[in-house]
Amino acid sequence: MTVVGVDGCRAGWIAVRRDPGAAPSAAVFPSFAALLDALPADATVAVDMPIGLPDVSQKGGRGPEALVRPLLGNRQSSVFAIPSRAALYAHTDGFTTIDAWHAAHRQASEVAKATSDPPRGVSIQAFGIFAKIREIDAVLIARPKLRRHVFESHPEVAFCRLNDDQAMRLPKKIKGAVNPAGIAERKALLCRHGYVRGFLDRTPPPGAAADDFLDAAAMMLIAGRIASGEARPFPDPPLADRFGIPVAIWA
Repeated sequence: MTVVGVDGCRAGWIAVRRDPGAAPSAAVFPSFAALLDALPADATVAVDMPIGLPDVSQKGGRGPEALVRPLLGNRQSSVFAIPSRAALYAHTDGFTTIDAWHAAHRQASEVAKATSDPPRGVSIQAFGIFAKIREIDAVLIARPKLRRHVFESHPEVAFCRLNDDQAMRLPKKIKGAVNPAGIAERKALLCRHGYVRGFLDRTPPPGAAADDFLDAAAMMLIAGRIASGEARPFPDPPLADRFGIPVAIWA
């Protein structure tokens, strides 16, 4: 079975793919739908992006977030809560100016506060991936059969599970800049799970950063664990949003 790990990137989505009997490959796609259309129908996909949106956001997130944070020690801040579906869809137009960006962020925060308990706004980090969350959401609403093939994961949870349930010792980034020591730590772990170092050391495809590529590589291993029945969902069994889309972080 084809297994694919996916992460969002500047140019769209980066996918690390392994077909039966073949070495992994990497490519960037402009949209999540285009990525899926390039795969066999039975491919298993693990993606670093929230899947399944709450109508009301509770303290700590949708449910999966509160379960995985304790696993991560100092890395748990990488798991942030996702606001309500209404906040995600409060503003769906593109942005032509930085002022428009900030205005849309304020609008989403106001909707988020009105649909969360206790009231909570939207971080800039979360707002920055709203468009990508909506991409996946739209695809899984329109094509329900894909819900059996597309799974949410999270890189730091993935690295922890691959590391015998020990969180990574070093951060991947420091103040927004890639931390070479943290990258090296994760590459060494990925090599212990079958990657060739030369593949991990290659320049990522245009439009993707080095950490996007590494996260997608980790997601591919989780896709393999899901396909083989080794992966575990948090929670188990998964929850579901009002469209019936499963809500769980797999690793």
